[in-house]
Amino acid sequence: MAKPIVAVVGRPNVGKSTLFNKLIGKRLSIVDDTPGVTRDRIYGDAEWRGTKIMLVDTGGIEPNSDDVILSGMRAQAQLAIDTASVIIMVVDLKSGVTATDSEIASMLIKSGKPIVLCVNKCDSLGDMPAEFYEFYNLGLGDPVPVSSVHGHGTGDLLDRVFDDLPQSGLESEEENVINVAVIGKPNAGKSSLVNRICGEERSIVSDIAGTTRDAIDTFVENKFGRYNLIDTAGLRRQSRVDDKIEKYSVLRAKMAIERADVCVIMIDGTDGFTEQDSKVAGLALEAGKACIIAVNKWDIVEKDGRTMDAYRKSLMNDFSFMSFAPIIFISAKTGQRLNKLFELINYVRDQNTMRISTGKLNDILSDATARVQPPSDKGKRLKIYYITQASTCPPTFVCFCNNAELFHFSYQRYLENCIRLVFGLEGTPVRFIIRERGEKS
Repeated sequence: MAKPIVAVVGRPNVGKSTLFNKLIGKRLSIVDDTPGVTRDRIYGDAEWRGTKIMLVDTGGIEPNSDDVILSGMRAQAQLAIDTASVIIMVVDLKSGVTATDSEIASMLIKSGKPIVLCVNKCDSLGDMPAEFYEFYNLGLGDPVPVSSVHGHGTGDLLDRVFDDLPQSGLESEEENVINVAVIGKPNAGKSSLVNRICGEERSIVSDIAGTTRDAIDTFVENKFGRYNLIDTAGLRRQSRVDDKIEKYSVLRAKMAIERADVCVIMIDGTDGFTEQDSKVAGLALEAGKACIIAVNKWDIVEKDGRTMDAYRKSLMNDFSFMSFAPIIFISAKTGQRLNKLFELINYVRDQNTMRISTGKLNDILSDATARVQPPSDKGKRLKIYYITQASTCPPTFVCFCNNAELFHFSYQRYLENCIRLVFGLEGTPVRFIIRERGEKS
C-alpha cells in the first residue's frame, strides 16, 4: 500500500494500544490493564499535516519468553518492524528503564529504521520529573513526553514521525476495496485462512481457542481484485463469555461484521454444523451483508464420492433461514478452492449491490400477482399498487399497497422468490418495506 507504515512497539502494558487509539481517533484496539491483551498487528489510518499514514499496533515484546503465544506476539512485532517506515518505541515513565526496554531498543537499532522514543504516562503538565531523563540511556535520541490517556504531546510525537517519513508521493485512499470479514466460532480456522491468502503469518495461529482477540485487517491485492480481509475473534455462546477481554473481542467481531461488505462464515468441517454457527450467521444476516458459507478443513474430512453432496444438503437444511448463501468447501491448510472463494466474494458483492429498475420490478409483480392472488381477509383483498427499489446493501424493496396488515409474510417470501428467480440475488439477503398508499415515509 502507498501509505507509509508506522509501527508502535514496546514491552507489555506501557500503553501502546491506548496511544494507537488516540492517534487514529477511534477505539479500534482493545485496551485493558492486563498485560498481553494485544496479540496480532492492528492497523489503523491516521492523518497529520496533510499526510495519511498507516499506524500498526503490536503486541508487547517479551524478548526471552518461550511461551507459544508470547513467541507469536514477538514474531508479529518483528514483522511490523520489518515493514515499517518509522518505529515508535513506547516506554512507561512510571516504571523507568527496564532490562526489557534496553533489549527492545537494541533490537530496533539493529533494524536500521528511524526510531522515535515515546515516554508514555507523562500525565502532569510542566517540567518533566528526573526519571524522564533516564530514558536517554536507551540511545534513541531525545524522548518525546506523551500522555496517551489525555492526548498531551501527541502532536509533538507525530511531528517527529512526520520528519522521519519518506518524502515520496503518496497515493490517496484505496478505492474499490472489498471488506471481507471472516467470522465463525473459535478454532474454525479463520486466522489460518487469512495467513494462507497473505502468504505470511499475519495472525497468530494456535490450537488454543481464543488466540485471536482483535479484528485484524489485512490488505490483499491479487488477480481477482483488492480486498481488506478482517480476521475476527471466534464467537462463543454468550453464557460462556465471562472474561472482560473476551467481551471486548466479541464486540470487535460484531463491529467487523458491520463494516464488512462480505462475510465468510467459517465452519469446521470436522465438527459439522453447530447451534453457534447459526447464531454467527444470524449476525451477518441481521446486518444485511453478502454471505458465503465456507466449510474449512475439507482436506482432513473422511469422504467418498457422495460426501460433499450429502454435506451440502445437510447444511442447506441447517441454514434454511439463509438459503440464498452459496456453500464452498475449502482447506486453509492446503489452499484448496481459495481461487473459487475469491470469485464467490466478487459475485456475492455484485449481487448485494445490484440495482433493479422499477419497470422490471413491476413486470415481475404483475406476473406474480396473476399467478398467485394476493391474500384477502373478511372480504377485503390486498392490492399491491407498485414496487420500487429503495437501496442496495442489501437490496431493499418498497411495496405500496392498500392495507399493510393484509401483506402477510408468506406473500412477501413468495414475491422475494419471484425476484430471485429472475435476477438471482445469490448470496445476499433481501428486505421488504411495506407502505400503505398515502402513508408518509
